[in-house]
Amino acid sequence: QVELVESGGGSVETGGSLRLSCDFSGFDWRHYCMAWFRQAAGKGREGVAMINGGTSNANYASSLKGRFTISQDGPLGRLYLQMNSLKPEDTAMYFCAADYRAGGSCDWSKKYNYWGQGIQVTVSS
Repeated sequence: QVELVESGGGSVETGGSLRLSCDFSGFDWRHYCMAWFRQAAGKGREGVAMINGGTSNANYASSLKGRFTISQDGPLGRLYLQMNSLKPEDTAMYFCAADYRAGGSCDWSKKYNYWGQGIQVTVSS
């Protein structure tokens, strides 16, 4: 059974850093895309970063590139999101997601079927 569990969220001041983790199991990560999404209160879901499990090639939301870094440790079953220079507008529930790559690349057209429960990140001003 596919399972994804986020951890590492919390509250931080503007300019601070957090590292989110997603422990995953139940699938062959080498053949999957994995991603981080976020959803602020009252707003729609926003893609943050994604990674190709086979190649480790990463894509980022244009507004976040340079501040956030996605990485994975497949053998340990863990996905990371390092978040630096945090801003109040980064406040949101953050979700880990995964889906089969189907031999293609991982880009923002990818649809994700497996999701974690989410974890809150709050950046105070």
